[in-house]
Amino acid sequence: MKASQGLEIEKKYEVDDDAVVPPLAGLPGVARVGAAHTASLEAVYFDTDTHALASRRITLRRRTGGTDAGWHLKLPPLETASGPEPQQRQELHAPLGQPDVVPDSLLAHLQVYLRGTAVAPVVRLQTKRTTHSLYGEGGVHLADLADDRVTAERLQAGSGSEGRGREKQQWREWELELVHGEPALFAPAEELLFQAGARPAGHASKLARALGDAAGSATTDSGAAQGERTPDLRAGKKAPATAVVTAYLGAQIGEMMAQDPGVRLEEPDAVHNMRSAARRSRSVLAGYRKLYAAGPVRRLRDELKWLGQMLGGPRDAEVLLDRLRGHLDELPPGEGTEAARVRVEGKAGAAFDGGSRLLQEALNSDRYFRLLDGLEDFRDNPPVRPEAAAPGRAVASQAVDKAARRLRRSQKAAAHARQGTDHENALHQVRKDAKRLRHVAESAALVHGKRAEKVAKAAHRQQKILGDYHDAVIARDLLAGVNSGQNEPIAAEAYAALRQRQDELIKGAEAKYRKARKKSRDLLRRGII
Repeated sequence: MKASQGLEIEKKYEVDDDAVVPPLAGLPGVARVGAAHTASLEAVYFDTDTHALASRRITLRRRTGGTDAGWHLKLPPLETASGPEPQQRQELHAPLGQPDVVPDSLLAHLQVYLRGTAVAPVVRLQTKRTTHSLYGEGGVHLADLADDRVTAERLQAGSGSEGRGREKQQWREWELELVHGEPALFAPAEELLFQAGARPAGHASKLARALGDAAGSATTDSGAAQGERTPDLRAGKKAPATAVVTAYLGAQIGEMMAQDPGVRLEEPDAVHNMRSAARRSRSVLAGYRKLYAAGPVRRLRDELKWLGQMLGGPRDAEVLLDRLRGHLDELPPGEGTEAARVRVEGKAGAAFDGGSRLLQEALNSDRYFRLLDGLEDFRDNPPVRPEAAAPGRAVASQAVDKAARRLRRSQKAAAHARQGTDHENALHQVRKDAKRLRHVAESAALVHGKRAEKVAKAAHRQQKILGDYHDAVIARDLLAGVNSGQNEPIAAEAYAALRQRQDELIKGAEAKYRKARKKSRDLLRRGII
């Protein structure tokens, strides 16, 4: 069962035991306040021994009591700000199920962080919650103010949710959470709550307060929330070369991790997006490899290539299947077309199923988890050489020029290649080199701006055209394999029409490529300085 999702927007406040909830009906837009109701809640929080989830501001709990009993997963904030700004987090829910068995629908979102490590109960919270609901005109439920009296108990590692506890803490806090209201409600509400004795909370969550120093040391050891280590490149010309790489690579690591759950849950476009991020990472490591020790870069590039191949199996089969289905739909209906459809869909569908199975196995492998560890370690502790301190603009420009020269060489080789397999392979190399140039130019755009963006756009144009060319070649070869040795005269006409369609697309893509190459020739020779 798929987990239900929502967006949590809330602010927390510390408050003394004797504080009195102020009258809330006078807040702007609030027409009335519902009768207060009290519930007893118990939540058991799960994490690893090293607090791998807490260190990334992720909370996983099983709550009983109240109206939202069940498993709750709160993912890293979509937007984190200091001071008075509210915190937005994605929250997923699943039914109660078994006490110590995390639902698969939630685990799919956690594997990229757990990386093969099991979770166990770490904290039990018992909360007496009094809720004050705020309503606007027409009965619109704007927000809830929760007055929580909390007892927190840290659990012995591996003791289970019923195990013996320790280190009990007690405190009181107020939590204002939007339901259908607007964030503008926070400012006047906060002023009123401050007057009643509230103070900004010194913790992001009840779990963080319960864990105390343990959560802090986990953050220090494992790194802060995803994306916080991305450097600020507003220094422009003064930014060092490694800052350019770290910023670009950090964004791609974040994208891969964000797409991981979607790939596991087979959501649309997740495989494509994750594969694109892996390719970008590999390209930028290749383009700037001389800034770093050779061994770590080579290992990461090799492992990213492996991951790209695992992602490419089902993705390429999916693209091929969609392509041929569209071409089959263009043919006149009849027994021959339907016979061809069955054979084509069977062949491409089997490739997709096989590739998807291998991909799921790869995403649960130690090899994949080591790759994620390696990428984050490279981002946070890059093995730099002395030349890495050079200005980022100069190094980025050199990297773009080198990638452009590489592309021109492969273009020249393709122009002299004979027709047939050699020619097709040569154009495939052009496509790969155009892809590398595009990604390196994208990274250079962080410090060079529009000029680098133009280069990236020109390279992307060639990559896309040759991608269509490559897809048509693969489709043509699949059709030849499907029909070879088969006695299907009824489908012969359909196969012939499909092959002719691929030949037309191949010729058309070649013509478009030559035009795009000519159009971008001067731009790619001039570089970005």
